[in-house]
Amino acid sequence: MTSISLPRKVFQGVAKRADMFRMFDRHAKHPDRFKSAQSATYAGEWFEIDEISYGYMFDILPPLWMRGPIFAMREFMTGSVTSVFYAIRIDDAVRYFHTYCDLSDPNAVEAMRSSILDRETRPVRAMSREERLEHIWSTTADDYRGYAGPRWPKPVQGHRTVMLYGGKEGTFLKLLDTLSDDEIAAKLPVHLRHLPTVLAA
Repeated sequence: MTSISLPRKVFQGVAKRADMFRMFDRHAKHPDRFKSAQSATYAGEWFEIDEISYGYMFDILPPLWMRGPIFAMREFMTGSVTSVFYAIRIDDAVRYFHTYCDLSDPNAVEAMRSSILDRETRPVRAMSREERLEHIWSTTADDYRGYAGPRWPKPVQGHRTVMLYGGKEGTFLKLLDTLSDDEIAAKLPVHLRHLPTVLAA
């Protein structure tokens, strides 16, 4: 299952408000999503949003705290993980981001900001394999994604699955992290399929 809390981009492009709300809980079907042990499932996720969505979320509830253009929501997703919103100037333009930070780590907010800056200032537009898989997960409807249950071998139970179309064989489930390059390409929108996979520094 996904349990790494390193910063990771989970959507390519700028999410509008409807997309933002849908991605707030990309793990809605996780059987243990509200247990504190699952904090790492959310912590580290980030994606870009538009200015309207940033302003909307600032106005919807008084923030837990605000540090310049960065603010945290007072409603926690799980454990000590909550939404933190950023406005960051990149290449002379202000851009906006939603992230999940584990506030039990005093360095998490600044580490996330540094990670976003590092990722978004790279000279070549690219997507790593991990980013492609996360984008597929983010854009797949709940009816077509889930988690491996008791019918799967025990070592992979709890891992993410997506539904694929197998032609004459119909649809079938496959573990997200085992998708082939061709299966990944088929799941991505056309404008993302041919981006290089190497994230040049």
